[in-house]
Amino acid sequence: VQLQASGGGSVQAGGSLTLSCKLSGSAFSLHHMGWYRLAPGKQREMVATISTTNTTNYKDAVKGRFTISRDNTKNTVYLQMSSLKPEDTAIYYCNAVFIRAYWGQGTQVTVSS
Repeated sequence: VQLQASGGGSVQAGGSLTLSCKLSGSAFSLHHMGWYRLAPGKQREMVATISTTNTTNYKDAVKGRFTISRDNTKNTVYLQMSSLKPEDTAIYYCNAVFIRAYWGQGTQVTVSS
């Protein structure tokens, strides 16, 4: 299984970004998908997850600002981020779970005040 994430970048506070992560090498629809982030000096944390049945879960701090979705026809999971804050600055990692966990390479999101 390979996960290819894209869409990171630098934005000002209040801006928006959409991250994408494409899975290859396995049946995408069988995987629970998620986005995690790692900020300097902090531990990696869950941002949002979406199950194979489209049940979603969010970190409290991003509820109402971030939306996770999946397109099984494109083998891709998305993270739409709006009203971004400086504290959202981190490396964002795509995660896929089916029997075991798989991780993408990470994409940097930088939010300036």
